[in-house]
Amino acid sequence: MTTEAILNTKAGLLPVSIYETNEAMGKAAALEAAEIIQTAVEEKGTANIIIATGNSQLTFLEALRELPGIDWSKVTIFHMDEYIDLPQGHPASFPTFLHRHLLDYIPEPAAFYPVVARAGQLETDCAEYTSLLHDHPADLCAMGIGENGHIAFNDPPFAEFDDPVWVKVIRLDEKSRKQQVGEGHFSGLDEVPTHAITLTIPALLSADRVLCIVPEERKAEAVYETINGPITESCPASILREKAHVHLYLDADAAAKAYPAL
Repeated sequence: MTTEAILNTKAGLLPVSIYETNEAMGKAAALEAAEIIQTAVEEKGTANIIIATGNSQLTFLEALRELPGIDWSKVTIFHMDEYIDLPQGHPASFPTFLHRHLLDYIPEPAAFYPVVARAGQLETDCAEYTSLLHDHPADLCAMGIGENGHIAFNDPPFAEFDDPVWVKVIRLDEKSRKQQVGEGHFSGLDEVPTHAITLTIPALLSADRVLCIVPEERKAEAVYETINGPITESCPASILREKAHVHLYLDADAAAKAYPAL
C-alpha cells in the first residue's frame, strides 16, 4: 500500500496532506508519529504522547501498533477526554477503546494515564490530570476533528482558544452526542452522558508536534469549515490554521468539499 499523498498543501500556516484512502492516510500519519516518538526517545530517553479515541483514529492506531522500532517501554501515554461517571469497563469508555485498539497490542509502555472522571471528585480529577500533563510535556498529540468541528471534547459553543485551564468539565453539544451514537458506541441518545472531562485547546496544542487525522465523508463539512471558514470558536478546529507545528492528515472523502478539484 502506497503512503504517498495525492496532495500536499497548506491552509494558512497549517500543513495539509491528502491521501486516496483512509488506510493510506492512517499509515502515513503513523509513520510520522513513530518518527516523532523515536526522536524524543533518542534525544531525551523518554517520549510523552497524547492519543485520541474514536472510529476516525482506527487506521492510524492499527498502523502505529504494527510499526517496528518504537521502544514503548520509554513512552508515557495520555488521552484526551472521558465521560463523567461512566461505569468502569463500559464499551464506550475511552480508556477501554485505547486498550482494545492500541494498548493490548503493544509492549507495556512506561505508563498509561487514563482520564478519570468521577462525579463528586471532578475538581480533583481535573487538577491531578493537569499536574501529570505538566510533569510530562507532550512530544506528540494525535487527534481528530469532530463532525461539529470539535477537537477533543471542546465543542462549539463552549470551546475557548485561550482557555485558562488545561483540563476541565464540559457539557457536550448534542451533535457530539449524536456522533457517538452514529459511531456505534451507544444504542441511543438517551444513553450518552451529557458531560465529560476534556483537555482544553491550549493543552492539546502545547505538544511539540500535533497530528490531526481526519478521514471519512461525514467529516467533510467540518474539514471545509476548518480550512475555509473564519477562525472562530464556532469551529474549534479552525484555530489549527494558525499552527505550523500541526499536520492535518485527510483522506479523499474528508477532503472532498474543501478540495473539490481532487
